[in-house]
Amino acid sequence: MQFERVKKALGDGLLSFPITDMDADGRFNADSYAQRIDWFLEHDISSIFVAGGTGEFFSLSKEEYQQIIQIAVMENKGRVPVISSVGRSIPEALEFAKMAEEAGVDGLLLMPPYLTGCPQDGLIEYAKTIINGTKLPVVYYNRSNGILSANAILRLANECPNLVGLKDGTGNMQDLNDTIKTVGDRLTYIGGVPTAEIISEAYLSIGVNTYSSAVFNFVPELALAYYKALRKGDSDKVKSILKEFFIPFVRLRSKKAGYAVSLIKAGADIIGKPAGSVRAPLVMPSEEEKNELQTLIDKAKTLMV
Repeated sequence: MQFERVKKALGDGLLSFPITDMDADGRFNADSYAQRIDWFLEHDISSIFVAGGTGEFFSLSKEEYQQIIQIAVMENKGRVPVISSVGRSIPEALEFAKMAEEAGVDGLLLMPPYLTGCPQDGLIEYAKTIINGTKLPVVYYNRSNGILSANAILRLANECPNLVGLKDGTGNMQDLNDTIKTVGDRLTYIGGVPTAEIISEAYLSIGVNTYSSAVFNFVPELALAYYKALRKGDSDKVKSILKEFFIPFVRLRSKKAGYAVSLIKAGADIIGKPAGSVRAPLVMPSEEEKNELQTLIDKAKTLMV
């Protein structure tokens, strides 16, 4: 029942990825984070991914991670599946997975390993060890130095019964289509490039019905309006929102490495739901860039009419 619920949520509906709240001293802010989770759940989302890439998983301590998943489960109250990230080293991933099981998390997102380069057989062993080391359903995040071929993913699917999904972080439609046609409906497929809306039409054309939306953190109504227009085949509205919001946002995001996270925190601050600054090595946008983002947020309000 748990596996089917998670797979259904991953296969249809917008997936939300909340930022992680920090206070003025850069420490995790539990109260603000709980309020953010509640706010997310007021909207029409199918699942919530906590401590993800947008949530700065790479910068969190074990203690912070435990607080985050406990708060998310407590505030969610079973309304939608809660998915949390695991990764880094195998021992850390297994420890985080155990914490997630004990907290009542519904599923896991397996991040790429922390290494400069990985051979396919090593990646398979890494993923298989972690996936088989938990009772929870797992989504494999195919990106960065953790990119698996179609045949490697098929092998993982055959050897890991609790592998339920693949999140694409490459944007390589040729390889993704190869994987989908090779593995078939054994897995659920999720779009996972930064600002996934920018290639959502291409995703949908090969059977990827949903994606992770980072901008949901500061323009949730627009994110939902765009997703609904996409699924309904409203090409005029899709084109308008892409042209007026997402393309300019991606151009702004591309100005500096790490802005896929930093701009999201800046956007949250602009709309009155601040979550503090990003942690180094990321940096926050300049005042000029924040002004550009403010203009886009103002534009977003007009695109939902």
